[in-house]
Amino acid sequence: MDTSKKMAAGITGVASFLWLTMTAAIAANQRRLVFNPCIIPEVDSPRSSGHRTRPVVLRARDGTRLCGWLLTPLVQGPRPAVMYFGGRSEEVSWVARDAGKLFPGMTVLAMNYRGYGQSHGTPDELLMIDDGCTLFDWLAALGQVDAARIAVVGRSLGSGVAVQVAKERPVNSVVLITPYDSILAIAKRRFRVMPIEYMLRHRFESIKHAPSLKAPTYVLRAALDDVVPHSHTDQLVGKLASLAGDDTVPASDHMNIPYLDATQALIAGFLTRRFAQVAGLPQAPQSSAPAVLAEVGPEVGPKVEPDASVPATVQIAAFAK
Repeated sequence: MDTSKKMAAGITGVASFLWLTMTAAIAANQRRLVFNPCIIPEVDSPRSSGHRTRPVVLRARDGTRLCGWLLTPLVQGPRPAVMYFGGRSEEVSWVARDAGKLFPGMTVLAMNYRGYGQSHGTPDELLMIDDGCTLFDWLAALGQVDAARIAVVGRSLGSGVAVQVAKERPVNSVVLITPYDSILAIAKRRFRVMPIEYMLRHRFESIKHAPSLKAPTYVLRAALDDVVPHSHTDQLVGKLASLAGDDTVPASDHMNIPYLDATQALIAGFLTRRFAQVAGLPQAPQSSAPAVLAEVGPEVGPKVEPDASVPATVQIAAFAK
């Protein structure tokens, strides 16, 4: 073998070694590529101006402690409700702060994923979907919540959670903020030479579930999104069975879109209209799912009368900081 052939063989060997090393590294660290748990509260002592604000701890089916906020509006009668699912690096305390503008007159449940905020455990796609369904059942059985008017709202990574929960539970409507077709598709775009489809466990393939969604679905895009290219949102939108709207928020990017007044007004308007359409219909039967062990902390902010929507069986306890 001449020198040039030896050099070519050597280069090929090095390239193969590097490729295998990169493949092994991606496979070993894929959880960190998909999830980026934030444990630092985004807002200290969050409180909604339009809701009674309570920290809450709910137990997942396997006993894992999930922590977040239960927000109940200052109105009487059966209330529509919203479940919020955050993004890859998001701690959800800001939702409790902004709920007065985002979800006026609606009960809100905003829980941190496993490993995020004060929640215990490790993030995992299948467990996050199971947790979402368990939380939906708990919310649907909550006193003064109209089980026929529960919406799910998911941002970025959370759009994949919202889509799968909406497929498994009778949600009234769905709001997806900067959604994607699948994490797998985005990963394949980023790591073009890697066999991602054989390596990635947490795929969040929303595009596979989109045709099964019966609830009207509202899509919000960022004007400048360098995380979820619009082409990936286009793929999802093309498969949604009941697209209620597809808007782009001006002057928004992937990071700031949920905090903008324009975004919050669009979401509040869509959900208010959707809930009004079914306000006069009989309430859906409350869930018969097993009770979820819950700890609801003291109300944050001015003292008000106890909220009758929190079942008497709920264990009242201070929220561990």
